[in-house]
Amino acid sequence: MPNPWLALDLGTDPAERISQVGRAHELFVTGETPVDQVRSVVADSWRRSAGALLSPDSRAPIELSDGELEAYRAAHPLARVLPMFRDLLGGLADDGDHLMAVCDAHGRLLWVEGHASAMRSAESMNFVPGARWDEAHAGTNAPGTALAVDHPLQIFATEHFSRGVQRWTCAAAPIHDPATGALLGAIDVTGGDHLANPHSLALVRATALAAEAYLGTRLRPAPDTTTVSVLGREDAVVAVGGRRLRLGRRHSELLCLLLVHPGGRTGDQLGFDLYADDQNPVTVRAELSRLRRILGPSLLDSRPYRLRGEVSADFLEVTRLLEQGRPGEALAAYPGPLLPSSDAPGVVRLRRLLDSRLRTAILAAGDHRLIQTWLATAWGADDLQMWEVYAAALPAASPARLLAAERISELTADYGLATFVQRARH
Repeated sequence: MPNPWLALDLGTDPAERISQVGRAHELFVTGETPVDQVRSVVADSWRRSAGALLSPDSRAPIELSDGELEAYRAAHPLARVLPMFRDLLGGLADDGDHLMAVCDAHGRLLWVEGHASAMRSAESMNFVPGARWDEAHAGTNAPGTALAVDHPLQIFATEHFSRGVQRWTCAAAPIHDPATGALLGAIDVTGGDHLANPHSLALVRATALAAEAYLGTRLRPAPDTTTVSVLGREDAVVAVGGRRLRLGRRHSELLCLLLVHPGGRTGDQLGFDLYADDQNPVTVRAELSRLRRILGPSLLDSRPYRLRGEVSADFLEVTRLLEQGRPGEALAAYPGPLLPSSDAPGVVRLRRLLDSRLRTAILAAGDHRLIQTWLATAWGADDLQMWEVYAAALPAASPARLLAAERISELTADYGLATFVQRARH
């Protein structure tokens, strides 16, 4: 079976493939939705891109510049592995035909390096430091799509959604925080059609793995630092004292409840949040005792029960970003609902509150790209109101609006509601 992440199968004529995919692209952007002639990863990316961009001639915007860019990338974890990137990929970047690029988890290019002639050519499409190259802002491309699907891949010539990028071919791989698994960004090599071979993909993947291994020895939390990850997870993952722990369900729920009540909670209060009227004080105390043994006595206090020291959590970071009026960054930091399978009343309230705040902030921002990102997630795919707002913001005859209308029709039928399709089509 062919590798779906490679752009060309063995023996494929590159020129013929460019022409074939180019015809499929033009049909797609003019309203023909079938994309049987392209890889599924590319077809899915085209659909996401069509929903986010007003035109296939759009260019990536510049989001960071001058001093702001310098300060941001100097503090970014990937700055620590930049010498490794240069060592492993610098030979390609110096030969005049290739560029090496590093982006953050939002798709913002932090470094773009290569021969001066290649750099000048890339400037015409805004492939420059500070530009945002996630799919929502630049369409299908290797670093942006690698972030979207969280997998190394190649994007070949006319597979790019934006026409101005279609003379390039690129290979990219995502890079993760070794402690938390969170995306840090991606490493990319961009150049000519000859990059569409297994070696370029293997090279960027090996470079990403080497970077993660190196960061694993440099990004370990200090002994007195505790971080908690519960978004999009069935169980909490805790990094404490140089250890990485995965808690069971009840302990995960207790930890979340303690995090949102830094002043502390009594056993009865925690019992009510866990079990409502079916609480058993003895069971709650026993679970807290076990949690203290797991985390260590220096972290969990009693009378009242509360966490000691500095403890950060991913859901509290999303809350902070929302309070600061930064919905785009909040959405980027949100990998999914908080402990989605938990039925503990206190956790259910917390999960619904966070989801509601994020969703409301996205709607209030009025940015169709944020809405499109929400709709592309597993938890947002069935959000009828968001689909209606999204469709209303798109040009009347665009392929994206027609696709949105079809989805609205499906959801209104499922929900037994009056259809929005006629309004969406006009």
